[in-house]
Formats: sequence, C-alpha cells, structure tokens
Amino acid sequence: MDPPPRAHSSLIASPPELTPLEQEVLDEYERLAENMRKLASHLDNLASAPASEILDGLRELERKTSLVFTLLKASVYSIVLQQEIDWGGQGHHGEGEGGGGGHHG
Repeated sequence: MDPPPRAHSSLIASPPELTPLEQEVLDEYERLAENMRKLASHLDNLASAPASEILDGLRELERKTSLVFTLLKASVYSIVLQQEIDWGGQGHHGEGEGGGGGHHG
C-alpha cells in the first residue's frame, strides 16, 4: 500500500515533467474537487435541516427575489421612459431641420 502514495508524491515532486497546460488542467481539477466537497457539505447540511426550516428559507428567498424583480422592472421602465422623453425632445428639433424624419408613420 505504500508504493501508490510514493508514486503520487514523486509526481508532485517533479512538476517540470508537466507542460503548463497539463499543470493548469490539474489545478482546475483540484479546484473542481474542492468545490464538489463544499457542495456535498452544503447538501448534507440542507438534507439534515428540518423541512419547515427549508420552506421558511425558500419563502424568504421568494420574497426577496420578487422585490428585486419589481425594482428591476421599475428601473427599466424609468430608463425607457427617460429615453423616450430625451429622444422625443431631440426628435422634434431634428425632424424640422433634417427633413424626412417623421414622414414614415
């Protein structure tokens, strides 16, 4: 059972044998493995929590998401309305001078 760890440690001890791309791939796999461990830990915590606690958390998240969506819609509406006001004011000046600006509609 000792040879595999020694073989593994000899790979770690001799990084010049790896190309930069290979080292980058190994680093990404290491980060992925760590993220998977964190995800598994979070999922274990969620699975062990009572269902009512999870539902309360989801309801709170839904309320916050709904509020953010409402604020986003209001912001977009405000931006669009402001652009229409700006373009409307500029459009009337440009149509009279440029000619052909408002004759399509």
